[in-house]
Amino acid sequence: MKLDYSHLHWFNSPATNLTSGMAAETPVISGKNGGRQGEAVYCSRCGAQMADGALLCSGCGQVFSTGAALARPMSAQVVSSAPRVHYGGFWLRFLAYLIDGAVITLGAFVVAIPLVFLTGLGTLLSQVHPEEDLNDAGFWLIMAVILLLAAVSLAVTWLYHALMESSEWQATIGKKVLDLVVTDMAGCRVSFWRATGRHFAKTVSIMIYPFGHMMAGFTQQKQALHDMIAGCLVLRRDT
Repeated sequence: MKLDYSHLHWFNSPATNLTSGMAAETPVISGKNGGRQGEAVYCSRCGAQMADGALLCSGCGQVFSTGAALARPMSAQVVSSAPRVHYGGFWLRFLAYLIDGAVITLGAFVVAIPLVFLTGLGTLLSQVHPEEDLNDAGFWLIMAVILLLAAVSLAVTWLYHALMESSEWQATIGKKVLDLVVTDMAGCRVSFWRATGRHFAKTVSIMIYPFGHMMAGFTQQKQALHDMIAGCLVLRRDT
């Protein structure tokens, strides 16, 4: 029986045929005689070079199985098609936000209440009487407490999101409950610093509130403004 290899696409030639919304079967050819191992893999829709380990194309969003991006030491291998990726929409993300808000608030009370008594801050605050005119010392004491609480809140919120979204979970507790994960544009786990950039980019979304967040409801890849700035996606994990 004679085999026809004319339909195969090699590493250095981007594939062209693609069924809409699905990843084409992209042969991975490697080894001494079966192709050129170590060369780049290209997206079959737009021709962009795929990063190692990428699950989807950063250029057009085309979905690939993990094996499509990694050259394996085998004579020939055909990677099966991957299902369409599911993005996390606005309402799922809003519900995750509410859960995270409750978690952070509860955690702040659990930590802050013992600190107030252990540091003597409660005693100082008890000496301030709102019905009386504040002297300079009382005014600056209240301002210092407000600034301290704001700084602690900012730090806790930042570390909570950045550490958890860059962890193996790839999600905060709220997102984990709803099977959402944060990835880069290739569908891979984000670094701590990219998660940090995404968190502080929310400041820009807040500046045009609520439109920056509502963009997650109608953009093609369900990205809010801060997702676009940081180059991130929020995906629904297959269960």
